[in-house]
Amino acid sequence: MLKYTGHPLVDVGAATIAAYSGRRDIGSVTESDLDQVVRYLAGNYVVNPLKSFLTVAFPNSGFTNPAFEKTPEKRVAYAQRVLTAYRGASSSSGERCVFTKDPALDVALSDAIPAGRAYRQHIPLITGEGIINFSPNGDAGLAVSGLALLCIQALPLGCAKCGGKLLAVHSDSPDLTLEVAAEFLKYNLEAINLAQQSGTSKLREARASAKTLLIETLIDIEQRRRERLQERRPASVTAYHFTNSGQSNPLDRNSPLEIYHLPLEVTEFLSWVTSPDYRDEWRKLVQRAWRLAKLKKGKEPREGDNGDGDSRPRLNFLYEDVFRLPEGARWFIRRYFVRAPIRSRFDDDPRRSYSLQGESDLVSWHLTELFLKKVMRMDDERIQEIRNLGDRLATHILRDNGKRFFRGLFENRYDYFRMNLIRGNLSAVQQGQPPLVTFDPYVAVFEDGYEIARPDWRLARDLLLIRVVEQLHQQGWLRSNPDAVPEQRPEDEVESERVDAEQ
Repeated sequence: MLKYTGHPLVDVGAATIAAYSGRRDIGSVTESDLDQVVRYLAGNYVVNPLKSFLTVAFPNSGFTNPAFEKTPEKRVAYAQRVLTAYRGASSSSGERCVFTKDPALDVALSDAIPAGRAYRQHIPLITGEGIINFSPNGDAGLAVSGLALLCIQALPLGCAKCGGKLLAVHSDSPDLTLEVAAEFLKYNLEAINLAQQSGTSKLREARASAKTLLIETLIDIEQRRRERLQERRPASVTAYHFTNSGQSNPLDRNSPLEIYHLPLEVTEFLSWVTSPDYRDEWRKLVQRAWRLAKLKKGKEPREGDNGDGDSRPRLNFLYEDVFRLPEGARWFIRRYFVRAPIRSRFDDDPRRSYSLQGESDLVSWHLTELFLKKVMRMDDERIQEIRNLGDRLATHILRDNGKRFFRGLFENRYDYFRMNLIRGNLSAVQQGQPPLVTFDPYVAVFEDGYEIARPDWRLARDLLLIRVVEQLHQQGWLRSNPDAVPEQRPEDEVESERVDAEQ
């Protein structure tokens, strides 16, 4: 009966119907299930808090039209017409639904529009009635089937409300699309019940900003999958953070539609960090990335408070930065694995105070190696060469208490960095030790040719530092020599603008 179309609005709506019916796939949804969903929507879309909530998805529709406040029977009649259109006959005109290719419905969704046509008040993000621009032959509106229309009407319940907009999550994996919709549906149903009991007209916002919520939800789902010993192949994810409100300014940073994409290599990495082998190391990084509280002037920000009495912040900078991957992988490594601070004008940004001096316990080669393999697809041989070199350098530093040599590993000029390694090599050989660095491995890691540094030599330097710092921390050397770590100067944030914490 229901089927996926590849269009996120229809697919997420279909997944929401299946989730509400307790089905594990949309193909098993029955006519009785649809009737149950229609009863719930018809009874709740015409009253608050959903009546108010639906202005985000269906403004100027019969659900939200202010003119119906004094004639609620018109709102009920509209709900019945739109939600039960799938029960009627198909159009005899030969028109096909643009989503499902099924015959378009033979019902007019209002007295003023032709049968089988839907507009902005019925389907988000398309044009309104009478607007012929971008319509074939000036024929405005979209031909739609009754089932596709019902799925789109159910869509808001399978979305998260974030920053006054809806967050719909669509994946290459139908199972994942349904699981996320089910998660958001559960939260919304609880919020609806609370609002009805308290008599409020507003539906509460999701517990986090859009990007943070998306990553949290994906990780929670993956964690439950592992606990159930359920197999699933990683899949890419695309989220649509949108509003259908006509009050949005397309030139404003809060545009009507923002699209967040997580490619396969990133979702695979996120699935791995939920495993017992990586979970604790990952959670430590996440904990240190939560937005700090906004306190009164003269007081220091603190972790774990969003400043309004709620102990849970709404935004996690690490989760937000995941959406820069894989293109921003080198920046991500430097920020979160090397703990390099940024220069930010926002007091609540915890990344301003990142430092190896006080956070060497967060440095993990184990987690970095996973990132290199899954996100960056780095060659295993190069990874192993960097690890082996890091082990040799750490051993040399421990043996000679080589503070100066250790500081030289932080050099940003390639010629200075290479000279430091040459001096370390000479020192090791003079003491009767084997060379720290040999020609072939060094060239493979740092150079493209004779005295020509690889374009990504700083990445290799950062990875080397990660391994060295981890080894020195485990041996207690950094704790005994805190002055050995040079002060890391904050770097400019590469974002063009800050993501609003309430988004």
